[in-house]
Amino acid sequence: MAIDLVLRRDWNARAPRGDYTQLDSTKGVKVHYTGGRVDPAIVSDHSRCVALVRSIQGYHMDGNGWIDIGYTFVACPHRKVFEGRGLYHLPAANGPGLNAGHYAVLGLVGDSGLLQPPDGVLHGILDAVQYVRDHGRAGKEIKGHRDGYATDCPGEPLHSWVRRGAPRPGGGDGTPEPGAPPFPGRLLKYPPVMRGQDVRTWQARMRERGFDLAADGAYGAESREVCVRFQREQGVAADGIVGPVTWRLAWEAPPG
Repeated sequence: MAIDLVLRRDWNARAPRGDYTQLDSTKGVKVHYTGGRVDPAIVSDHSRCVALVRSIQGYHMDGNGWIDIGYTFVACPHRKVFEGRGLYHLPAANGPGLNAGHYAVLGLVGDSGLLQPPDGVLHGILDAVQYVRDHGRAGKEIKGHRDGYATDCPGEPLHSWVRRGAPRPGGGDGTPEPGAPPFPGRLLKYPPVMRGQDVRTWQARMRERGFDLAADGAYGAESREVCVRFQREQGVAADGIVGPVTWRLAWEAPPG
């Protein structure tokens, strides 16, 4: 799938307050998250993604005093990629002395609210990575913001994905991998108890992985406890919620 690029004029970006510093080439890309709360409602409402990107630009320009949004591109849950500073322009988000080394790509997840990156965000990040490789003289590196800089960014779920080699969800073209069911589209969490075939499918997979858990289709306290243990094993946010990342890891992660 070609990149679904949202140009600056299409998201009503403010004009930069000065001239960008030229960036001729980079070693690759640094991946970021917002560092704040992201409303989970953006997953079903793209207009909220647009509003969030505009608010990030405003904070960077008015709060940080930067000439523009600090990122090269921004990926949202709808697999759309917002043009930030764009190609051949020095980003500002990687940290002092580090901006010339990598382009900066933000995934629209945060440290609360929407924590687990939906597949659309991961696809969008990788679409942006391929775009800067094809058109922006970027190298092969994909790293997290925290790699070489003291920060929590891009958060545990995204950084765990980066450490695993930033795989394309479901394989190269976005189709589900054999044996890995598609994410059911809702977060499995407790309380209250959630019931359904999707719960039973996840519970059965946890049993296959060696956890003592009944596959009864009811996601309660016992399921949440198993989920937290599994998430800690995998180095992702241990929130007890089965989101897209935790669901995918249940099938893709090597046995513990």
